Amino acid sequence: MTLVQGGPADAPSRPRPFVRRNDYSVLEPPPLGEWEPALSVCVVIPAYGGQDRLDLTLASMAAQSYPAALTEVVVVDDGSEPALRLPPIRPEHTRIVPNAPGGWARGHALTTGAAATGADVLLFFDADMIAFREHVEAQMRWHHLADYLAVTGHLRCVDDAPGTLFPAAVLDAVRRGEPEALVAGPGEELTWLQRAYKRTDGLRAVGHRGFRYFIGGTGSVRRAFYEESGGAASALVLGEDTHLGYRLGQNGAVFVPEPEAGSWHLGLPQMETRREDGDRFRRPFVGTRLPLVDERSDQRGRQWEVPRVDAVVDAGGSGFDEVARTVDALLAGDVADVRITLVGEWDRVAPGRHRVLDDPALDLRLLHEHYRCEPRVVLAAVAPDPDPDVPFVLRTPPGQPLAPRALDHLIGVADQTQAGLVRATGPDDDLGGPRFERSAAFARARRLGAVEEDLDDVVDRVAGVHWIDGASVLAATEEPAQAPPVKGVAEPPGDWRERLARARARVEAQRARSERLERRFTWLTGSRAGRFLFRFIG
Repeated sequence: MTLVQGGPADAPSRPRPFVRRNDYSVLEPPPLGEWEPALSVCVVIPAYGGQDRLDLTLASMAAQSYPAALTEVVVVDDGSEPALRLPPIRPEHTRIVPNAPGGWARGHALTTGAAATGADVLLFFDADMIAFREHVEAQMRWHHLADYLAVTGHLRCVDDAPGTLFPAAVLDAVRRGEPEALVAGPGEELTWLQRAYKRTDGLRAVGHRGFRYFIGGTGSVRRAFYEESGGAASALVLGEDTHLGYRLGQNGAVFVPEPEAGSWHLGLPQMETRREDGDRFRRPFVGTRLPLVDERSDQRGRQWEVPRVDAVVDAGGSGFDEVARTVDALLAGDVADVRITLVGEWDRVAPGRHRVLDDPALDLRLLHEHYRCEPRVVLAAVAPDPDPDVPFVLRTPPGQPLAPRALDHLIGVADQTQAGLVRATGPDDDLGGPRFERSAAFARARRLGAVEEDLDDVVDRVAGVHWIDGASVLAATEEPAQAPPVKGVAEPPGDWRERLARARARVEAQRARSERLERRFTWLTGSRAGRFLFRFIG
């Protein structure tokens, strides 16, 4: 049986309150059991084998407090042999679908499950977990308040001895609100996750890094928001949960941990039992797609599938020298992980015979040839729409070459201040300097209805705008700036030039003496008189 698509006609379809950064304190979810749900939900359960555990998971889902008429469960069978089957104890609207052709593993299964439903909300749940009675309801109450939330449930890991748990017992205990009767002890927390919650006041103070804590075991998001964000990456067989969280964050998501959405995880997740192996596998696959992982900052000079910065330079009305100075400075900077879009009327650069030095499109022609073989430069007729996967966008005018560490500095300022926009003054202390935009903040501002005329003002409300002195911090100078003294290292003596000259003179004298000795030895061993004298001396 397939659930009716969507909720009631009066469902709160698009609530969009203003949330600054990740401080969801402005939202007030209703108490459990004291509100009227309106949104439909599809619980998507990727599964590969493990029929016994799946039976326990479905039994717990059959005991949920969220209305059955608004709930469906889609189990995505990822090629199990034998194929998975529906057990007798399960939610009313439950079905199994095969993982779509062309992929495998959890990321591809999430894509398959999301495509199989028309429900308002997707709740992703592992096939080796037992959900407490209010698990679905606790997450769903948040999605009635805003349509751009990513909610994470709470789980504890418990020992799972085969043959000790049965679906009927799970159904009864969960329905009675006594899931602790199923296991011995309180279970084991994911320590790293609880430390992060404590450190960031339940993610309220996590800034723009909430995606790191969107765990795969239990989490939910509006289906439309999931699709707008690009969904799960089917190509990833591990790390797809962090990458999905990153895509949601890039689309402006607010990340909410819900401690009332309790669950048991049967045994420890692989990420806990084989953390080092898992990290090693994830590093290349997730790292090339996720620019904000820490490992990238340690690998200078690399380019990746998704760059860390998109730079946009408008070549219109500017000469070759001005534009080239700006673009070349970006290419030669300390951040190689950059893609530069050079905007101009490139259709004017026509092949064939043309006036050479008096060509009306001479500057464009020179730029076209100058960057024709540079893979990090893209020539475009208009400024591109923001790439949702790229975390930062730099917009800088031509003729203002940036210092080698300018991008590093801008990234550091954006991270330190958590600003959605970093603006720099121009060379004459005007307002025409570079703009450094955080894509996630601009995506949220647009989602909240901002138009181009008031976009910066809305970004200021949701994330903040920070100004810096562009001339002293970012601009390249004719003379290299003197590096500040390293703490703990003495300043060089005032007569260091004289000392260096004396040292070089000693080196030259030693080299001349060595050459004289070598010539004498060659004479002694190479000439007849030398050999006679050598034997006589010997």
